[in-house]
Amino acid sequence: MSLIPGRISVVIPAYNQEEYICDALTSLTRQKLGKWELEVLVVDDASTDQTANLVLGYQHKLERLELVSLPTNSGVSAARNAGLEAVTGEFFTFLDPDDWYAPEHLATLASALEELHVDFVRTDHVRVTGTNRVLHRAPQAVRGLPLNPADDIEPIDSPSMVDYAFVWAGMYRTDLMRSVDAYFFDADLYSAEDRLWLWKLHLRTSRYAVVSYPGVFYRRGLPGSLTQVFDERQLGFIPAYARILDEVRAHRDAERHLPKAMRQFFAIVCHHEKRAKNYPPEVRLEMKQQLRKIFTTIDVHIAQQVALEMDIARRRHILSFLQVGVAK
Repeated sequence: MSLIPGRISVVIPAYNQEEYICDALTSLTRQKLGKWELEVLVVDDASTDQTANLVLGYQHKLERLELVSLPTNSGVSAARNAGLEAVTGEFFTFLDPDDWYAPEHLATLASALEELHVDFVRTDHVRVTGTNRVLHRAPQAVRGLPLNPADDIEPIDSPSMVDYAFVWAGMYRTDLMRSVDAYFFDADLYSAEDRLWLWKLHLRTSRYAVVSYPGVFYRRGLPGSLTQVFDERQLGFIPAYARILDEVRAHRDAERHLPKAMRQFFAIVCHHEKRAKNYPPEVRLEMKQQLRKIFTTIDVHIAQQVALEMDIARRRHILSFLQVGVAK
């Protein structure tokens, strides 16, 4: 599909979002685009409420609004991919259906992409919990200058840009993302898909920038969000990190980046183990089994070094998994 210069495509995956989708779309009608042109691709992931009808009600307000309807509920990765299939913009980004943009958000990011000649840009965001709003900054102090994405995978023991796992807090150059095979999400992942996608960007592209414009508002703690559910969708982080580790191992600088990937994985393992008391017994069992399997493939020497640099509680936990893996 040919791309339209000067066009920004926004992909919105939506499932049963009748309560919030109008806020997202209204924020798009209020964009101060200047020379830029807007395309909006809403993917209805087989909603059973009024989401699709509400989206259609905005077609007279957003000239290039397209509703893509999936026949069965397929998850956020598949929904984003369906939107990406239809993208015609020179640049693209994502908006979750329960979030919204400040009026100059899209123009600011697109102008930065154009002026800095980079492959993608990332930005800060505002976290919204009820009526409370808190600025959350991307973990890179250098702003408005081209940077090497691989250089910002590290440091190992403190937050870096691969820890800033919000694909909607950025904008991306469409032709470049397609050419380096970093465009689509792994459709079978129902969680942690954004982490794998961003790792690929940092490993496969050459220039990016961080800009200081917190123009995306991110709602937290909603009843349907992944942090509030305790079913098998929680386990998506395990196959996601199996693929991240494979991706890093295949990279020319694998020795440099593998400790960071492992530390990030280990921290998330400990996070889920702490929450596991809330999971149904069958989900807890499945998580244990999947983790034991992946730990048999871990590079033990590197993993032990990484674990020894973590706090005592997490160190003991990870070393116990490593001992099981070695024993097998």
